[in-house]
Amino acid sequence: MSFHSPRKVILTPDQLSHFQQSKTHQDVIGFIEELNERIVGVKLTDECAQSPGIMAVMGVLEKVEETARGIPPVDNKASRFGNPAFKTFYDKLQELAPELHTTLPNLPPEAIPEISVYFCESWGNRTRIDYGSGMELNFLCWMLCLERLGVVTKEDQVALVTRIFWRYIQVMRILQSTYWLEPAGSHGVWGLDDYHFLPFLWGSAQLKGHKHLRPKSIHDNEIMDEFAKDYMYFACIQFINSIKTASLRWHSPMLDDISAVKTWDKVNQGMLKMYRVEVLGKLPVIQHFLFGSLLPWDGPMPPPRTDTDEACGHGHAHTHDDRGAAGQREVGWGDCCGIPVPSAFGAAAAEKSNATGLAGPNIRPVPFD
Repeated sequence: MSFHSPRKVILTPDQLSHFQQSKTHQDVIGFIEELNERIVGVKLTDECAQSPGIMAVMGVLEKVEETARGIPPVDNKASRFGNPAFKTFYDKLQELAPELHTTLPNLPPEAIPEISVYFCESWGNRTRIDYGSGMELNFLCWMLCLERLGVVTKEDQVALVTRIFWRYIQVMRILQSTYWLEPAGSHGVWGLDDYHFLPFLWGSAQLKGHKHLRPKSIHDNEIMDEFAKDYMYFACIQFINSIKTASLRWHSPMLDDISAVKTWDKVNQGMLKMYRVEVLGKLPVIQHFLFGSLLPWDGPMPPPRTDTDEACGHGHAHTHDDRGAAGQREVGWGDCCGIPVPSAFGAAAAEKSNATGLAGPNIRPVPFD
């Protein structure tokens, strides 16, 4: 097989439409749904098969955390936005990525440059110091590529979610809290907790058919404390409550709305539908999807990219301006945003010092019935 470095291709609505009918789109959705089915009723604490490939990938994620802990944030007290030390972390990770991939069993050396791109793009955007569902999608693509290349197998799929993906979320929480990564989106392509989507999707699958726990249980702090170790959904709600004040209705109205759904089956169906629409169906996200030999593009090629195209983010359809030394925006944002979106961690820190409240975004209707 001939490998080549992944690149961005999608720039137009027509290309997005082609992507939604493509085999790559089908493969991504199929992988999500396959993992979704494998973890129904499975707890994070349950034992599961772990091949040497899974153990090696866990070692790679440990190295990512170790790298982050070795690069502390710089003094950036004047800003509630992303810390410039993230750029140092990102550069170090790019430097380490080829060597880290050599530790993975059965991985063809010639494939390393291609899948390393998905890996590096999984941790946030270097220029904007932000993170969103597009970066999370890159990690999904990295796992899909690892399975296709034989590093992990179909028998590892439970471990891919409850060990590998969940470890990734834990490392991302460290990066988000250390470098105050901004949420990459403010108009319908955000994660359900500012950053993430998939832990809620697969987390609701874990809870399908549960005899006692219901979607409304997220409002019971005792249940959160007892079951967060077992279920991603509850762990994510517990995390949100730990960094945001006021009620869930105020700072996370979409999750609050979902809690009124009667069953986890309905929640899970709605999550799958919403992922198709709000992540894989949104041009501001999918214009950054990377196509290579493992996840190929077979549609019309785009016109030449401009500097403005390159400046747009995973979840923002506009140009971002450069920051000043203190991390603040030098000039105004585009008309589509109005104001920048600070890190939840930065906002929480500011609230402690200023005693100001957090405002939630305007939320569109959720596809749950």
